[in-house]
Amino acid sequence: MKKKEMIAMLLAGGQGSRLGVLTNSKAKPAVAFGGKYRIIDFPMSNCINSGVDTVAVLTQYEPLLLNQHIGIGIPWDLDRRNGGVTMLAPHVKGEQGEWYSGTANAIYQNIDYINGHNPEYVLILSGDHIYKMDYSKLLDFHKKNKCDATIAVREIPFEEASRFGIMNTRDDDSVYEFEEKPPNPKSNLASMGIYIFTWDKLRDALIADNKIHPDSDFGKHIIPMMLGEGRTMYAYRFNDYWKDVGTVESYWVANMDLIKTLPDFNLYDDFWKIYTDADHQPPQYTGPNSDVRTSLLSEGCEIYGAVYNSVLGHDVYVEEGGVIRDSIIMGGCRIGRNTVVERAIIDENSEIGSNVFIGEGDNIPNEHKPSVYDTGITVIGENSFVPDNVSIGKNCVIYGASTYEDFDSNRLASGRSIIHEKEVIV
Repeated sequence: MKKKEMIAMLLAGGQGSRLGVLTNSKAKPAVAFGGKYRIIDFPMSNCINSGVDTVAVLTQYEPLLLNQHIGIGIPWDLDRRNGGVTMLAPHVKGEQGEWYSGTANAIYQNIDYINGHNPEYVLILSGDHIYKMDYSKLLDFHKKNKCDATIAVREIPFEEASRFGIMNTRDDDSVYEFEEKPPNPKSNLASMGIYIFTWDKLRDALIADNKIHPDSDFGKHIIPMMLGEGRTMYAYRFNDYWKDVGTVESYWVANMDLIKTLPDFNLYDDFWKIYTDADHQPPQYTGPNSDVRTSLLSEGCEIYGAVYNSVLGHDVYVEEGGVIRDSIIMGGCRIGRNTVVERAIIDENSEIGSNVFIGEGDNIPNEHKPSVYDTGITVIGENSFVPDNVSIGKNCVIYGASTYEDFDSNRLASGRSIIHEKEVIV
């Protein structure tokens, strides 16, 4: 096999529990985004746009949809004999096998795969961030500074720094200390979870740390270990758009960023396209009484009502009199006649009846997960059903086929939930 200068290891096995029911049956990187994409499309597209043609996707939690979406990598031009895309799930070695138990442990368990490509450098990525980055510039920076490790960072407000892994640097951006969520941060350079390592140095660190930490993690273990050994480590400053869509609110905000008159994140850049696995869909259709403003509509949408400041996936059907406002409606959903949806996220293939109002009432945190649903956004999980003539408050959660019996006088008060599937993570 021809030697590769750099290969990418894309960590895509996370559950994303802070996204609530949106990740009940799929991994966080497989969640739909921006109408026609999935979150993983962004780092995947960054790879091929940056000239990285060997990508391993490490899966674990609910991998089926992710596997189907990526397939053999055709949309990203990664269906290649030498390199291309490879899906790596936890597997049995010898007489034992184990789950990936940390970000670095996942890479450790796939040392044989990396050695098979014999790269000089390894790019470590997260599969759940929205951004465009030229990894070739990151590699040039790594080589110029003769680094053992390079960590991409962003400047954040100091008041938020205690929530992140912080890189403390010298004047030349060489790293002398890493602090994980420090109560009194010394700097505001937050790690983005994007790393380039010189492979032989990383391999040695992974093998050594595995003897100490079975749940080996880059931020908690590998980076501090390498710093302690005096390895050369630099921070690479990234100043463009980047969003960790790890919460319901941040996911909603990142989608809303796409529909601004001057969007913070541009999906229409011909020089840095975002690729995805999308079947050919019929064109959009807007009926004679429809009204669509400041919104993204994907292929196959039929709009007979009104859509304002919203993002709609493929094949969404909005009946006459329906109003969608400040919401995300994923592919295959149907919104009934005279139904109003405000500040909501409705997952794929759900049906909302007629004369329904979603998003009214006071902003009361959800009774089961107040830390997940607390910003006024109501979330309806995939393949759900809401009957006619009901109203639903803020921070509500619905999963499954609800009936009139689930509503108190045809109303679901703010902060309440209706769950009709076993083992559902609310």
